[in-house]
Amino acid sequence: MVNESVIWNYLTEVADPEIPVLTILDLGIVRKVSIEGDHVQVTITPTYSGCPAMKLIEDEIIAKLREYKIDNVDVDLVLSPAWSTDWISEEGRDKLREYGIAPPEDEVDKSVLFSEPTVVPCPKCQSRNTRMISLFGSTACKAQYQCNECLEPFDYFKCLK
Repeated sequence: MVNESVIWNYLTEVADPEIPVLTILDLGIVRKVSIEGDHVQVTITPTYSGCPAMKLIEDEIIAKLREYKIDNVDVDLVLSPAWSTDWISEEGRDKLREYGIAPPEDEVDKSVLFSEPTVVPCPKCQSRNTRMISLFGSTACKAQYQCNECLEPFDYFKCLK
């Protein structure tokens, strides 16, 4: 018998297509799993409303559950409340660091409004002597930084609340 706990466990195998070291659970985009009879409903929220990866994530969720012979699956996309970087798990934050992406700092980043970029520790050497190179990195939800100590460039996952 499949229950919600089993479905949540299966979803740990669905990677984020843009940051493959993270699962969709690490990112906190899975909001809810519900089961009625043989029908499974998975509710997800995009990291931002224009995220181009959401259709792929929906397809990956359905494909993963079908691997486990769960064929009656719907994925519902909800925008409210909006996703927040607070929803990234601690394990997800650790995975980001290990992958070379600085996880979001705790504060909402309004510094760009005042020409003072957020101080972001380097995920490689942990130095706080870093600088923002570009407000936009490899995806719109990341900024590009460089460490002034080890000289490594790295992405910073922007804080959204």
